[in-house]
Amino acid sequence: MDRTTLRHALRFFVVGVINTGVYYGTYLLLSLVAHYLVAHLGAILVAMVGSFLLNCYWTFRTRPTWRKLALFPLTNATNYVMTTAGVVVLVEWLGVDERLAPLVAAVAAIPVTFLLSRRLLAGRPAAATRPAVGPGAGLPAPRGVPR
Repeated sequence: MDRTTLRHALRFFVVGVINTGVYYGTYLLLSLVAHYLVAHLGAILVAMVGSFLLNCYWTFRTRPTWRKLALFPLTNATNYVMTTAGVVVLVEWLGVDERLAPLVAAVAAIPVTFLLSRRLLAGRPAAATRPAVGPGAGLPAPRGVPR
């Protein structure tokens, strides 16, 4: 893993921790004035927007767009599907304690969620990580000649 990817992964993890706190704090505040389910949904919305902005501005240092914001919940949906399937597999097939299974499944889903988020928010990995192909690949373009 190159330094940029490692830095992004660590920042993504920190954003996840912050996001959990934002969700829970928002949930507690909203639950003072709303039904618990409304508080939960409102907290998810606030936390998701916060996570989106933190991941754009701090983790991947990219410009947020309305399109990215609209697609960002797909990374969370993927995470929910993976963790749900993971819990079932761990408990039903592998006999893992049902109190521990959600934590194991969540940790296992982090790399996939990271890769999806990076792809959505930052685009393709840097060109330096892909091999150059074709005549003159990897060579600088002559001055005044665009590539």
